[in-house]
Amino acid sequence: MDEKRDLLILGGGLVGMTLALAAARKGISSHVVDRADPAELTAEGFDGRASAISTASWNLFTNIGLADRLEPHGCGIASIAVTDQMKPGEIDFTPEPHEGTLGRMFANRELRLALFEAASDEPLIAWHSKAEIVGRQRGEHGVSARLADGRELNASLMIGAEGRGSPTREDAGISIAKWDYSHRAIITGLVHEKPHGNVAWEIFYPAGPFALLPMLDGENGEHRSALVWTVDEKDAAGTLKLSDRAFLAEVEKRMGGLFGEIRSVGARSSYPLGFHHTARITGERLALVGDAAHGIHPIAGQGLNLGLRDVGALVEVLADGMRLGLDPGDAQLLTRYENWRGLDSFMVALATDGLTRLFGIPGKTASAIRRFGMAGVQRIPVLKTWFMDEARGVTGDMPELLSG
Repeated sequence: MDEKRDLLILGGGLVGMTLALAAARKGISSHVVDRADPAELTAEGFDGRASAISTASWNLFTNIGLADRLEPHGCGIASIAVTDQMKPGEIDFTPEPHEGTLGRMFANRELRLALFEAASDEPLIAWHSKAEIVGRQRGEHGVSARLADGRELNASLMIGAEGRGSPTREDAGISIAKWDYSHRAIITGLVHEKPHGNVAWEIFYPAGPFALLPMLDGENGEHRSALVWTVDEKDAAGTLKLSDRAFLAEVEKRMGGLFGEIRSVGARSSYPLGFHHTARITGERLALVGDAAHGIHPIAGQGLNLGLRDVGALVEVLADGMRLGLDPGDAQLLTRYENWRGLDSFMVALATDGLTRLFGIPGKTASAIRRFGMAGVQRIPVLKTWFMDEARGVTGDMPELLSG
């Protein structure tokens, strides 16, 4: 039996491991359990799997000591261009020079490497990788997880951080509202002729958004971007099976020559798109974070950032309570976390769902109305500033760790 720790974090992905490191900064110990092999998650290669890290999320990484390790690998987002099918009426979100970037793009591999290296050096984190959980228990005095190898891990608070299909959430019987968009996101990396100028493009087509996200140039100076292309589920299999040449032709057709010739495409992966939001994010000695609590459309690139806001809020609640002598699983603390994060995550989820549906309405009339609305936003500075602050994650009641 391993020693009892404060937290039992089930899921050691980007959100779960960030939570463990942020908690350790406050003197809070944890077990982190994940079934994945770290070597597979950090394998070499540029496959397009990347995340937009908002200003607030970057503050979190800075405050837990990862900024120096990550800085050389991030590509700043200087502006965001939003367009309906490359037609007139584009919105250009470009902050003033003194306001900094709108965020940074990182390959997921680099984020994992930084998190895993820091976790392996942190004595307050007991990391159990390649581990299968065969039983979970929550009771009046603590929580535990039994592993397939017979070990039992004990803690005061269980945290579900396994992602959308969280077995911890299911085991707790927490109800969930969800629906399927009948779309699939195809993800890959592109090497192209012209530099991207640190601009993130969100090009909306009736089948779904076509996002081009700026990445750092490669070692040989080649210009690179990550592509997240939303297609109808019935077209996904065929699109994935296209030859590289045919796939590039389809991509170039939708890009309208933005980056010149597309010279190569990386390995393609995909995942189905859906919405889900739990009725609550806590239970007896239980808290949910990240996609275990809320899954949103990638239309605004806020999924990971929403999970990192959960991290900041939960760690602040726990640290404040433990300073007063409260147990990490105390119901008062979990109620505070529920009240803090429940509404904010729900409103972001609804907003992204609304955008998805708005831009998915087909037809010339709908397109004209959308472009008229975007042109209006382009002419109203206060609206543009509000949207940019939302993208940075610097609105609302922010946790201290995300406040800079």
